[in-house]
Amino acid sequence: MTASHWIGTEGPDFIQRPAHRLWLLDQAQELFKLFLATLNPAGGFHALDTEGRPVENGRRQLHETTRLVHCYAMAHQLGIPGADRMIDHGMAYLWNGHRDAAHGGYLWALDNDGPTNDTKQAYGHAFVLLAASSAKVVGHPDADRLLADVTEVLMTRFWEAEAEATSEEYARDWQPLGGYRGQNSNMHLTEALMAAFEATGDLSYLGMAERIAELIINRHARAAGWRVPEHFDADWQVDRDYEGDPMFRPAGTTPGHALEWSRLLVQLWQLGGQQLGWLHEAAEALFLTTVQTAWDGARGGFYYTLDWNDRPARADRFWWPCCEGIAAASVLGQMGGDARFEEWYRRIWGFSASHLIDRRHGGWFPELDPELRPVNRVFQGKPDLYHAVQACLIPLVPANGSVTRGLRDGALRLID
Repeated sequence: MTASHWIGTEGPDFIQRPAHRLWLLDQAQELFKLFLATLNPAGGFHALDTEGRPVENGRRQLHETTRLVHCYAMAHQLGIPGADRMIDHGMAYLWNGHRDAAHGGYLWALDNDGPTNDTKQAYGHAFVLLAASSAKVVGHPDADRLLADVTEVLMTRFWEAEAEATSEEYARDWQPLGGYRGQNSNMHLTEALMAAFEATGDLSYLGMAERIAELIINRHARAAGWRVPEHFDADWQVDRDYEGDPMFRPAGTTPGHALEWSRLLVQLWQLGGQQLGWLHEAAEALFLTTVQTAWDGARGGFYYTLDWNDRPARADRFWWPCCEGIAAASVLGQMGGDARFEEWYRRIWGFSASHLIDRRHGGWFPELDPELRPVNRVFQGKPDLYHAVQACLIPLVPANGSVTRGLRDGALRLID
C-alpha cells in the first residue's frame, strides 16, 4: 500500500475530536451559505451551475424543492440566519406550485409557465413527507396541513397493503404508468416515515417503515448476498435486466443505496427500541459487503453501479455514495466494537476532502471519471445540498434518530 493510501487509525475516533467536529460544522455552514443563492423570487428554487451561480432555466423538480425545505430546517435549528426564509419559500411553493389542487398529489416538475412533467411519483411524494415532517419539527405553521395531505395521498394512492410497500408512478389523473416497482422510492419513504414518526409520535409511520425494510432488505437484499436489488415487477419479483434513467434507475446494483440503507436501518433499529435484531445485523452486512465490492482500492471512491457479478458497470464516482458511506460509517461506529467503521469513516472523508469538495466554487463535484477528473455526464452543476450536508451533520448527533431530532433535543456537541 502506497503512502497516499495510508489511513492513520491511532488515537480517539475522529468524531471525538473537537477540531473534527468544528470542521464538520464549518463544512455544513459553507454548504448552507452556497445554496441560499437557489431561492427563486418567482417561486421554488434555481439550480446552480458548476460555479455555484443560479441557473435561470425555470425548472423546479419536486425532490429538489422538498430537500431544500428539509435541509434548511436543519439550518434553522443550527441558528443560521436566512434559513427561515428558505423554509417558508419552499413550503409555499410545495402547496401552491407542486400540489395538484384538481386531482390531488404533487407534480414532479414545473417551470414559470406551469407543469413540465405532471406525473405523480412515489419518490417525490416521499420527500414531501420528509419536508413536512422537518417543517413540523421547527414549527412552521403550514407543516400540519402538508403532512396530513401527503400522508393521505401516500396511503390512498401509493401504498400497497399486500406488498407492504409503495407502487411507483401515475399520470396526473392517477392512471397507472406501468407495473414497475422500485426500491429507491421505498428507501426514501422509509427515511420520511421515520421523520414523520419523530415529528408526530404516531407509531403507524414507524410500522410502515419497518415493513418496507422487511421487504426490501430482510427478504430481497439478504437473499442477494447483501446486494440491494433495485428494480422489481408489479409482483415484487426482482428484475435483474431492467435499465432505466441513469440518475434514478440505472441497471445492476447501486452501492450507494446499500450504504444509505445501512444508515437508515440503524436509525430504524434505534427508533423501534432495538426490538428487531435483524436491522442491526443487516446494517453491518450491507456496509461491509459494499465497501468490499464497490470501493476502488487503487484510486478510491465508490463505483456508481455494479453488475450482478460485482464488476463495475458505471465506473464514474458520484459524490452522494461517499456522503452515505460517511454517514453509515459514523452511525455504525457509534454502536461500538468494530474498528473497521472508524477506519472507513476516515478513508471516505479523506477521499471526499481530496477529490469531491470544490475548494474554488464551493459545494461538491457531483461526478468524477475513473481518472478522478470532474465530469458532468448524469448531473449538471451543483445538483444537491441534501447528501453533502447530512454527511457533515449526521456524525454530530446521536445515532438514535435523524439530524432534526438530534438538533431538536439539543444533542449537538462541538467542544468538550
